[in-house]
Amino acid sequence: MNYELTGTGDEVVVLSAGLGGAAAFWAPQRAALEARFRVLAFDQRGTGRNAEPLPEGYTIGHMADDVIAAMDMAGVSRAHFLGHALGGLVGLDLARRFPGRMGRLVLVNAWAKVDRHSERCFDIRIGILHAQGPAAYVAAQPLFLHTAPYMSAHYEKISAEVAHGTAHFQGAGNLLKRIGALRGFDARGDLARITAPTLVAASRDDLLVPYTASEALAAGLPHAELWITPEGGHAFSVEQPEGFNAKLLDFLTA
Repeated sequence: MNYELTGTGDEVVVLSAGLGGAAAFWAPQRAALEARFRVLAFDQRGTGRNAEPLPEGYTIGHMADDVIAAMDMAGVSRAHFLGHALGGLVGLDLARRFPGRMGRLVLVNAWAKVDRHSERCFDIRIGILHAQGPAAYVAAQPLFLHTAPYMSAHYEKISAEVAHGTAHFQGAGNLLKRIGALRGFDARGDLARITAPTLVAASRDDLLVPYTASEALAAGLPHAELWITPEGGHAFSVEQPEGFNAKLLDFLTA
């Protein structure tokens, strides 16, 4: 695993992106975190700098094992964890399987079991991939991530991200295995025994993952704080980084 360990401080925060897998998703948070913590970041296996074909039967557990491997390579015995959507599922799996290695968890637009509305969205995206190819899939992706006002105001930025995402597409095979992994994940029966202090964060206008999934997740965790913002979409950490970063640092340093 190619990884980066940056920043200052005695404590470490692991960053885990969503379905795209790219550590760059957390760019709006890096400077704020690195001023207080060491930050362990990497592209998830099968994506970016860790591109390779994924095996059959790929699961969230495999992704969690990669986090542990990266921590071991970096000499990190214990860390806080920040995960978005699929990345949040990785955090839940780590917390239930490796509780001694996890500090505080921040789960952004995540879930214990994928919602049927989210399933419909993934079916639509897979249909675009099969019918029109990777370029169309990547072009449609911002619709599920961002709000319309943000996409309008940042039209050139979104266009550049689509071009980059198309040029560095993880491959249909890997993408479908990663979607299969998140669809197969179910932590509902384990939530009560996850004791890590957890911030469950969501945006009320998220198109892809209903905020009610975060409500259910927080209700099942014994030491969870629920934080729901009124707007910002699925990627509200990108759209509203100042407010997100302030809440993030407050929680991690509590």
